[in-house]
Amino acid sequence: MLETENTALLVIDIQGKLAQSMFNKEKLFQNLQIIIKASQILKLPIIWTEQLPRKIGHTIPELAELLNGTNSIEKSSFSCCGNDKFLTALSNIQCDNLLLVGIETHICVYQTAIDLLKRGYKVHAIADAISSREAENRRIGLKKIEAAGGSLTTVETVLFELLKTAENKNFSDIVKLIK
Repeated sequence: MLETENTALLVIDIQGKLAQSMFNKEKLFQNLQIIIKASQILKLPIIWTEQLPRKIGHTIPELAELLNGTNSIEKSSFSCCGNDKFLTALSNIQCDNLLLVGIETHICVYQTAIDLLKRGYKVHAIADAISSREAENRRIGLKKIEAAGGSLTTVETVLFELLKTAENKNFSDIVKLIK
């Protein structure tokens, strides 16, 4: 079970025109906003990356506004783990459970998940907050993450797992996000 004390959110490359071409993008963007807002309410550490923003564009405004006050980590490697700043940020938060959201499932999210699993992290890929341009690439990427030992989950599953009980002081704020 996930615990707020040892869980962090990784937001991977939700950028520019590429983000606009994702499969089921409206639901993807909605779920990304929910998980970011909920992570802030629950005080989870958040690390977010941008793949070559000068070429691809920056994080979409509706997410960048939510992440205001923290800096993105610019990268060129598909896996976030190929970036020293990312690895430093990851070691600074000292969390065992990593919630992965982002694009594209079969490239950056998948390669990051594999590298994190190799490093001993518990990877939880939030399937309804991860996408690719093509549904088949999304499906295969998620399947490969799961086959490698990652856990597939959903935004609501994660939130209620972290809350544990309706008596949690953050329950009503979290429920407002998903209603």
